[in-house]
Amino acid sequence: MGSSDRLFNRQRSLHQILGGNFVENVITEIVADVMLWRRKDLTLGILVVTLGAWVMFEISGYTLLSFGSSVFLLLFTILFLWAKSAAILNRPAPSLPHFHLSEKTANEVATFICNHVNAFLSVCEDIALGRDSRMFIKVAIGLLMISLIGSLTNFLTLGYISLVMVLTVPALYERYENHIDAYALMGYRKLQLIYVRFDQEFISKVHKWTLEKKKFS
Repeated sequence: MGSSDRLFNRQRSLHQILGGNFVENVITEIVADVMLWRRKDLTLGILVVTLGAWVMFEISGYTLLSFGSSVFLLLFTILFLWAKSAAILNRPAPSLPHFHLSEKTANEVATFICNHVNAFLSVCEDIALGRDSRMFIKVAIGLLMISLIGSLTNFLTLGYISLVMVLTVPALYERYENHIDAYALMGYRKLQLIYVRFDQEFISKVHKWTLEKKKFS
């Protein structure tokens, strides 16, 4: 199958798109391997652990906040008593790594967050001032879908389902990508035709009406 028959005309493999074969960043390589089941033990372990956590939360009635607080309380209590008893009994204190956030790391994180927040605020401003009708339609559809999904399930279940999808859908796609690409491209081309009609009959007219209204206001 040629490159023009690939979804989004991509030239790279799915493993490369997900960060695989990226020598400078080992983390992205591991993430790509886990998502595509190239490290089956690790992927299966993540699924089993998250399933156990989901069952525990659903059955016990714990919330994520109460569970996290209980775990940290237990951990700090053990370490505190260990350190105190070690001082009394003249034993070595618990060996803990030195936690320190460097100024460079903090600046990089702050810059990353700042850039994305500013981009988000710019999009919000364009939508609020009626500058981008297409983006408004996309955001409205996305928020509507989130609202519908949120009314059907809770955040914990949604998070578990999302994780399962992340660890299964890419692997299934990689295995059957030729068939999936063929059907997806057919559907994508039909959606393009529908969107062009919708744009010509509705969005363009609304945009033109908005510009005319601004001229006379």
